[in-house]
Amino acid sequence: MTTTTRLLELLSLLQTRRDWPGPLLASRLGTTDRTVRRDVERLREMGYRITATMGPDGGYRLDAGSELPPLLFDEDQTVAVAVALQTAPALGPGMAEAAVRALGTIRQVMPPRLRQRLDGLRVSAVGRPGEAASVHVSGEVLVTLADAIRAREVLRFDYLTRDGVHQSDDRALPLPRRAEPVHLVASQARWYLLGWDLDREDWRLYSVDRVRPRTPNGPRFTPRSVPSGDVEGFVAARVKGSDVDEWPCRGAVVLDLPAREVLPFAGDGTVTAVGEGRCVLEVGSWSWGALAESFGRFEVPMEVLGPPELLAAFAVVADRYREASRGAATGRPGESAPP
Repeated sequence: MTTTTRLLELLSLLQTRRDWPGPLLASRLGTTDRTVRRDVERLREMGYRITATMGPDGGYRLDAGSELPPLLFDEDQTVAVAVALQTAPALGPGMAEAAVRALGTIRQVMPPRLRQRLDGLRVSAVGRPGEAASVHVSGEVLVTLADAIRAREVLRFDYLTRDGVHQSDDRALPLPRRAEPVHLVASQARWYLLGWDLDREDWRLYSVDRVRPRTPNGPRFTPRSVPSGDVEGFVAARVKGSDVDEWPCRGAVVLDLPAREVLPFAGDGTVTAVGEGRCVLEVGSWSWGALAESFGRFEVPMEVLGPPELLAAFAVVADRYREASRGAATGRPGESAPP
């Protein structure tokens, strides 16, 4: 290696773990302990805080400094950072400008091959940020889908069922699935691919964690117009189970809780204080039953303000829970306990 290449490799190794024994670093770099010591001194002169660790296997540790030194990312890390910066505006308007500038800085120092792939990786964030995702999405799959979108090539893929089985949701239609991919969207901590399904002749929203691309892609296509011309709005509506960016069911209740305690859990709902220790929560859901049950998570007395469908849903949910509690008492679902 040249000195520059060796320094970059050394820095990359130091960033991957807390302590590195000197002999192990020398072995990984194919050099001597003395050369490692000289290279560590060079990195220190550049502003990296590298401390020596004592003991029989004395080595080195990269510590946090008072200033952020130049960082070294591998290809996967670069793609991950770039994707995160594109979705950062969903955190609030104050993050948008800084995210755009940071993405421009990273792009400027990328190798041409990686820059070209990243330019095709256009993603959007819909709705408020969700909790940590419970499913894993491969960065390689995201880039593969983005490449098909940029090239305007039909995507051929297997679409897993929710339990991970390679199976079509319609056995009368052939495998693999075929779609004209249009856009990648992050919503509520999940990734979705919006595309026109060629066999179903309809717009579909695919969960990226269930997509397994096949190679090669299909023929090139001319992109169709997304309904209403608004990708983010269309996806937001589909996620909510509606044709418009609104929940199909929406209602309000008065909760015996201060507004400040309800607000962190209101999602895209609205919270209005109505007195000491009380507030109105108005929120939406995909069904009246689900909406009624969502209010129950606060576990406090409440008053239903409307609409009548919500009040009726509370009665249905109450009967369902009452029957469940009777079954628990007898050990048999739906049976009452003996007197």
